[in-house]
Amino acid sequence: MTYAELQVSTHFSFLRGVSSCEELFSTAALMGMNAIGVTDRNSVGGLVRALYASEQIRQDQGLEVKLVAGCRLDLVSGASLLVWPEDLAAWSRLTAMLTRGNNRADPKAGEKGRCFLHWEDVAAAAEGLVGALVPGADGVAKAELRWMADIFGTDAGHVCLTQNRRPDDSRRLHRTEAEARRFGLTPLATGDVLYHHPSRRMLQDVVTAIREKCTIDELGLRRERSSDRCLHPPEEMARRFARHPQAIAATQAIAERCTFSLRELRYQYPEELVMSGKSPQAALAELSRAALRELFARSPFDGIPDQRYLDLLEHELRLVERMGYAPYFLTVNSIVSYARSQGILCQGRGSAANSMICFVLGITSIDPIAHQLLFERFISPDRREPPDIDIDFEHERREEVIQWIYRTYGHDHAALTAVVSRFRARGAVREVGKALGLPEDMTGALAGQVWGWSSEGVADSHVDALNLDRSDPRLGLTLELARELIGTPRHLSQHPGGFVLTRDPLHRLVPVQPAAMPDRWVVEWEKEDIEELGMMKVDILGLGMLGCMRRAFDLLEEHKGLRLTLASPEMQTDDPETFRMIQRADTLGTFQIESRAQMAMLPRMLPTEFYDIVIQVAIVRPGPIQGDMVHPYLKRRDQKRRNPAIEFDYPSEKLKAVLAKTYGVPLFQEQAMKVAIEGAGFSPARADELRKAMATFKYTQGVGQFKEELMAGMATNGIDPEFAERLVKQIEGFGSYGFPESHAASFAKIAYASSWMKCHHPDVFCAALLNAQPMGFYAPAQIVRDAREHGVAIHPVCVNESQWDSRLEGRGACLPVRLGFKVVHGLAEVDSARIIEARGTRPFASVEDLWRRARVPLATLEKIAKADGFRGLGLDRRQALWAIRGLGEAPLPLLKAAERREEPVMLLPLTAGREVVEDYRATQLTLRQHPVFFLRDELASRRIIPCGALRHVKDGRKIEVAGIILVRQKPGSAKGVLFITIEDETGVANIILWPDRFEAQRTVVMSSAMISVVGKVQREGEVIHVIADRLHDLTGMLRQVGDMELPRLTSPGDGATHAGPPDRGEPGWKPKPRSLYHPPFRTGCDPEEAVRIRSHDFH
Repeated sequence: MTYAELQVSTHFSFLRGVSSCEELFSTAALMGMNAIGVTDRNSVGGLVRALYASEQIRQDQGLEVKLVAGCRLDLVSGASLLVWPEDLAAWSRLTAMLTRGNNRADPKAGEKGRCFLHWEDVAAAAEGLVGALVPGADGVAKAELRWMADIFGTDAGHVCLTQNRRPDDSRRLHRTEAEARRFGLTPLATGDVLYHHPSRRMLQDVVTAIREKCTIDELGLRRERSSDRCLHPPEEMARRFARHPQAIAATQAIAERCTFSLRELRYQYPEELVMSGKSPQAALAELSRAALRELFARSPFDGIPDQRYLDLLEHELRLVERMGYAPYFLTVNSIVSYARSQGILCQGRGSAANSMICFVLGITSIDPIAHQLLFERFISPDRREPPDIDIDFEHERREEVIQWIYRTYGHDHAALTAVVSRFRARGAVREVGKALGLPEDMTGALAGQVWGWSSEGVADSHVDALNLDRSDPRLGLTLELARELIGTPRHLSQHPGGFVLTRDPLHRLVPVQPAAMPDRWVVEWEKEDIEELGMMKVDILGLGMLGCMRRAFDLLEEHKGLRLTLASPEMQTDDPETFRMIQRADTLGTFQIESRAQMAMLPRMLPTEFYDIVIQVAIVRPGPIQGDMVHPYLKRRDQKRRNPAIEFDYPSEKLKAVLAKTYGVPLFQEQAMKVAIEGAGFSPARADELRKAMATFKYTQGVGQFKEELMAGMATNGIDPEFAERLVKQIEGFGSYGFPESHAASFAKIAYASSWMKCHHPDVFCAALLNAQPMGFYAPAQIVRDAREHGVAIHPVCVNESQWDSRLEGRGACLPVRLGFKVVHGLAEVDSARIIEARGTRPFASVEDLWRRARVPLATLEKIAKADGFRGLGLDRRQALWAIRGLGEAPLPLLKAAERREEPVMLLPLTAGREVVEDYRATQLTLRQHPVFFLRDELASRRIIPCGALRHVKDGRKIEVAGIILVRQKPGSAKGVLFITIEDETGVANIILWPDRFEAQRTVVMSSAMISVVGKVQREGEVIHVIADRLHDLTGMLRQVGDMELPRLTSPGDGATHAGPPDRGEPGWKPKPRSLYHPPFRTGCDPEEAVRIRSHDFH
């Protein structure tokens, strides 16, 4: 007798099921099961993954394991039932019912993710649903049976029979079946599956403890009482339910009855009423042709049409009409037009930049003719996939666009896609350790050994580095179960901006729920699920650099009278001065070319034109690096620069046309597709399959499956095998993520604009970049340091001068930047607004004057005082804090205050080091001396050289350098290599740490704020790195800075007063002789004296 398991909870049930859809369907196939019913609680979030798993089993193994789409409904009354839709109409009623239940939850009351349903809701949606009551621990209640009979009737109503593997199972099942028959309901055998294999039982107990927020020892009867909640073969289930054959037969009957498939969902584009009486296609054609005429009217065309543009536009319009995508383009155009009407900077990117339609409508800014882009990379007649356009907006104004979409299309037709937050290594070890009762400091230390968002888990070597006993049973179990938990869904959250827009109500396709943020709604499926089902999605993304450039344009107009936009000629031409700055790798703070890897590449690349920036953005990526494209390209580029007349060999003219602009090295996905078409005879459809294999962020062997076909095709076309082998290897590298040229060009536009702004207006760029924080690789301290090196004066926070944002003062060429209240840690913007409003045009005369006029809390004044914001009133930190603490909690009456007199108090000033400590604590930057400046004598005594001295050190020399850690970066393409940037008072140093050295010194790398590095200098042109051999933790030295004064520089005439050897900086001064023993720099000091440095970790 055939059995189908119809009650399966996947790990999308969030801390209940602990097996993935792939594991469940693979196991079911091995057991010979022909159907699985996925019934996660009050959710259908895992069904698309289940559908994909089912189809992969059919494709890979030739086995049929049908997905029976369903849901478990937990009602407010306490009753639970399973439902499976028979057809598409029933599915729509189910998703609408779940949406109603979701909308009753109040995220503000902590009910996010809850679904409140009643029997009346089930009754209203029951048509076409098959239902099965899930008995409680004490059996079934007659009231629930009556509801089931009334709602589903004898035809579609069932009662689940599930073995608990307890002594009274036989009697309980017999009693339940009898009760079901009394109400005309059919018994249904289920396993109530929570995992695919018995080995997951311990993990299931742990996730239950995590869900219940307790330890395993405290879990008690809240754990699943049955240890047999895994899949079983049909033969085993038939044996177990031998006395209930009708219950077994019912499983197959339901599986055959419920024919609904998610593939039946039909998406319809929203209607765009752009032009009355015209179809979407006619409206799009008219808009596009009019926009192209406007383009021809401008420079460089000057009214002369270019036939290439006309032909390409008409070609795209014909293809769009054939595919039925006109409404999509109109929708995106409406969104972009609204943003532009509100003065919001925006720009499309990704494969959409291959489109002439998008270019002429202003959705993208890249000319596909000038860049020879391939439209089929965006839309192809050989694949039935909806187009996907990503649009970047100013990140702080993106919400305006999102709310406009909701107002325009309605909450019933617009929602954000979901993002499934999953356990990563750090979170997994913390949560599992907590559930198993490990001390919090131990789990914190273990988590601290894991790099960033790693999914590798805590290795045994990491445990040994912490001197922990791996033989401890709970510790060993924590590490084992944490590895199993990695990748398991934790909860559902909202995508940053992936919108689904529909003509019919969205809740007929997928359940919708309110987001934690007000006035936002989210569907239960991720963007990959939406794409899998062929639904339209448009990404409304926030880009920090666009917000920065908007601020820069506003400041430029206000203070220098220059009115620019991203489309201005200054942003479109190749400016020699800007490119000289880029060639020096003076790009801190710019877009896309500011990382250490990019900075290391720029002096070798030596960009001289815009297309060089396009290549620069694309080349420092995993794809080109893994494909060994970087060095061949740079070598050929250098040859071309030295000898412009040199020509490289190509096996055919067709391949020369494809590869000539990158000197024979394929750097972009479009080139790889064209190589496959022109060199190997691929059809456009087959080349698109190659593109899909390349379009992944993680290294896979997906491209490898095309290798033989590519080699054979090139051989047929007479291409030299050695050349073909090299090309195929380079294309394989795109499996580690290579950029589309259109995407790189879109980013290059912003990269160049930000570089131009930094080159010509460093003051404007600094202020705008500070106001756009947090973003980019570098903290405000490094942005300020870089601006000062470019001649920009930085003025501190001041209660009488500062606004919320940093601003420029005065008018002129290079203006000073006044830091805003925004940099003060913990200061609320609303309190800042009160201070600014009360100040008006009359500066504050004292702390008390500010307090009385602004009426802000004393805690706010203390935060400003700690940031040294009262220096403009003649008060240092201590004096300001003393004055603040002398005030009451409420302003005193005028006359009473007039009688109050306080004697002045002489306060000991802070040391110079303590001023720096307080600067970092309050604002994370200082305008005084760098913290390492105070430690230079001690470092010099240890023969540790300054970072700035590296430019004078010969290649290969062994040195020791020290500084505070700014950035740790471990790109996935670097095969475990770690890049560290450290900084001292003289500049920065770039450190390379090989994988074996990193593992040997992981604790120092992960936990230190300041390190010294012993290693060899590696020079390549102007690029300098230190190849690290040993690292030493010098964080203890930072703890002493607060107790230090600036070195005293004396004149020769002061010898009688200051006898002794010359001070640092005087003639005759020299470091102390090196000692083999270095006593520790004082430890155990007051933590208030420590400089608090925040470093950034990147992948």
